Amino acid sequence: MAQHSNYWSCTPFADWLRGTKKLSAGTSEEWDNWTTAAQMKHNFRYWLAEEALGHIQDFVTWPVRSLYSVKYYINNRWVSRTHSLTAHPRDIKPGQWRDVGNRFLPCLFNELQDFVEVESAWSHIAWGSKEDRAKYNPPFWASGWWRWRTWRCPQAGIDHLDWAMTLVMDNNMGVEKDSPNFGKPTGQAERAKELKELYIWWTVTYRARPDPYDASGWTAHCEAMRVKYPGSFFSSLNSKDAEDKKASDKAHKLLSKIEAAYEKEDEAMMIRLIKARDSLWT
Repeated sequence: MAQHSNYWSCTPFADWLRGTKKLSAGTSEEWDNWTTAAQMKHNFRYWLAEEALGHIQDFVTWPVRSLYSVKYYINNRWVSRTHSLTAHPRDIKPGQWRDVGNRFLPCLFNELQDFVEVESAWSHIAWGSKEDRAKYNPPFWASGWWRWRTWRCPQAGIDHLDWAMTLVMDNNMGVEKDSPNFGKPTGQAERAKELKELYIWWTVTYRARPDPYDASGWTAHCEAMRVKYPGSFFSSLNSKDAEDKKASDKAHKLLSKIEAAYEKEDEAMMIRLIKARDSLWT
């Protein structure tokens, strides 16, 4: 059976037409029981509300939905470019060569940053209160029909994750007090916590990491060699001076250690992000 719109079938008018009030929420079993009961009570009226009304909605809303389709294509193709993974110019400058393996980290984490600062931020104002909207003062193109996925608000995105992290399994989730899971974080809360940690790592921790050449002393050592042997191309690796050789070996060894640690950390964070990929949707 072809799919059709079903918003109108969830309205009070549909309840009147069907002769049975529709559930606002329920388990799959509850929905099956409701469907059976509604069909048995008024089979034809059920069809009018659940099928005919949906087809009428499709017909009436076709022009608007067509405009939406054009808008979403333009948005996805040229604005948010949802067909590709892209790196921010801050991490890979346009025209700069970068091997494939070195594109993974910035491309993946730039997309995570966009998800938090654009998508999660939108969710926070779209489903939040009027007070939330006033707090962030989003422009008219941030939500609704005019939304172009260009409004960026890191604080709204973080606040949305913080809100999601407070969700616990309780009566509203269909979990009774005597359940061992009662009061525990929901799956959404756990995923929000993971996304926030990854986001903070990329935007704060990663950015604050010292340059390995500076942290190891290699930069200072090379500068010292240029001062000691001005006007010449000198490598302490070829020097007969024991102190030069010792300083070079020490800095180079520390440089390799720092770079290996950074590589290990980058890999671990990318793995965490890949495992959290099923949570990156709005």
